Amino acid sequence: MKVVYDWLEEYLGENAPSSEKVADLLTFHAFEIEGTEVKGDHTVIDVDVLPNRAADCLSHRGIAREIASITGVPLAHDPLTVRPELPTTDKLVATITNPEHCSRLTLALMEGVTIGDSPEWLKSRLQALGQRSINNVVDATNYVMLSLGQPLHAYDAAKWQEKDGTYHVGVRAAAAGETITVLTGETYELTPRAQLIVDTTNDAPASIAGIKGGTYAEIGKETTTIILEAAHFNPSVTRVASQFLKLQTDASKRFENDLSPELTPYALDAVVKLITDIAGGTLVGITDTYPMARSQSRVAVTEAKTNALLGLSLTREEMKDILVRIGATVEETKEGFVAVGPWERNDLDIEEDFIEEIGRIYGYEHVAPIVPEQILLKEINARHYYSERVREVLIGLGFFEVITSSFRKKDEIRLQNALASDKEYLRSSLKKNIIEVLDKNIPLVDVLGVRDIRVFEIGTVFSKGDGGVTERFSLAFGARTRQDGYNPKDDAVLTEAMSVLEKDLGVSLGTQIEKGVVEIAFTELITQLPQPTVYEPQPVGAEIQYKAFSQYPHIARDIALWVSEGTTAADVIAVLQKEAGDLCVRITLFDEFTKDGRTSFAFRLVFQSYEKTLASEEVDTIMEKIYAAVKGNDWEVR
Repeated sequence: MKVVYDWLEEYLGENAPSSEKVADLLTFHAFEIEGTEVKGDHTVIDVDVLPNRAADCLSHRGIAREIASITGVPLAHDPLTVRPELPTTDKLVATITNPEHCSRLTLALMEGVTIGDSPEWLKSRLQALGQRSINNVVDATNYVMLSLGQPLHAYDAAKWQEKDGTYHVGVRAAAAGETITVLTGETYELTPRAQLIVDTTNDAPASIAGIKGGTYAEIGKETTTIILEAAHFNPSVTRVASQFLKLQTDASKRFENDLSPELTPYALDAVVKLITDIAGGTLVGITDTYPMARSQSRVAVTEAKTNALLGLSLTREEMKDILVRIGATVEETKEGFVAVGPWERNDLDIEEDFIEEIGRIYGYEHVAPIVPEQILLKEINARHYYSERVREVLIGLGFFEVITSSFRKKDEIRLQNALASDKEYLRSSLKKNIIEVLDKNIPLVDVLGVRDIRVFEIGTVFSKGDGGVTERFSLAFGARTRQDGYNPKDDAVLTEAMSVLEKDLGVSLGTQIEKGVVEIAFTELITQLPQPTVYEPQPVGAEIQYKAFSQYPHIARDIALWVSEGTTAADVIAVLQKEAGDLCVRITLFDEFTKDGRTSFAFRLVFQSYEKTLASEEVDTIMEKIYAAVKGNDWEVR
């Protein structure tokens, strides 16, 4: 959520901390800051609002309220403090087909509006946040959404089908195959997963509820009478529709996080005042349909549990003061108090929620670190224990552990909402993944410094069962010894590995090798093994420094040479590396023998750049330097 600092100042008043201080306060007490930048005359702060706070903090007022809670200085201006008193009108009729999908629909009717450009101050703020100015009425709805968090939509009442002097607005599920053209020109074919705002008189769709407006009653230059809509849509229904249509908007993002339905009249009051100021017009009245009212939870918070969980010694008054600062109402009890969170927040439902608020506002830096007491394990996790045993054996045999995707392009179980066209199915086996890893990595044996590729994976696989989808663990390992694909020698590598595993585990694996890959039902295998009673101690390995790998292809060159007896391979490697330079990323000794008082060494040199694809001529030039160095040491190239 990007916020404009001078916009926050309107809520915080003259006691507002500096933009730098705001960033620090939010970082240590609420949210991470992605960055701060200057856009025109504005300082923009990018706040990483957490999902549990998106309902109230995807707005300038929400962020300002958070700063006020942290500093203990009340907001100078809070539009959510006093419930607005708005006149009602019988010229608007609101209908909700399914209250579980739309729990509130609040409408306002304004007349005498003049459509035109927005004032510069409004344009400037919207542009600082990457918003494009459209016209004064549409800009006003966007501005209030960014101010208070409530999405709004404006319709041209003249394009609505008037019936007996009234405008009928409804919310219903879309029909299968029903289409709507949105304001940006795209046409979407809908399913009942999506909801629509409709002109109830002729059942014409006017917008995709909670996501995007349609062209049916689009605001234009001739518009003078407008219908303003503020609603509360079910977050799950909104998200499903947004994902299905592949259409995410600022509005859908907010509805997906379950805004408070209590916000609609406040947002309408704010937008009516702003439109009156910048576009003229008068409010005829509102209508409010609210069949499923929501109430905040009353939660008992005890002084003892709060201090025990936080590791603090706060007094009851200190706790109460913090909760009042966040906007909660507090009633004292014998053991603590009963707290009710502010109506705009949906994340304060249990005692631990309020305890967390006390801790973060007070400051976790005040919590002294305490080394916990050692407690003996009551149960050993058999899957973890035997996974480690298998890893230790296979790694000792030269295998690399890999982690591959759980999704496949084709398999048994298809996902309803796939991440991508090549990830539409859940894997039922690890074999295909292992084969793909082997095929991709066998050309890299030189740069990896190995003679063959050996990999294994311990991971979940999925299958259909009587009760639905069954998830279990599987162990698969495979080998490639040649670059032209499967070779019977691959099976020999796996036969040895299976023999060592069977000896270590004390059971027969009872499975067949299939063209260089073997897969074992690991969940079932564990049931045949004794329950472990203690974890085996793991030695602390040497510190390893990892670095990025090059994405460019490598070139390999072999050199075999005679050296005098007593010259070691390390001596030769030192000379080769010095002449080869930084482009030589690996030197591997692959052959050695002694004859007639001389020793023969054969090395493979691997060249690779981090910046470009090397040309063969470049490597040839380096090799000429190496041959000269070999000759200078009285060694003989074979």
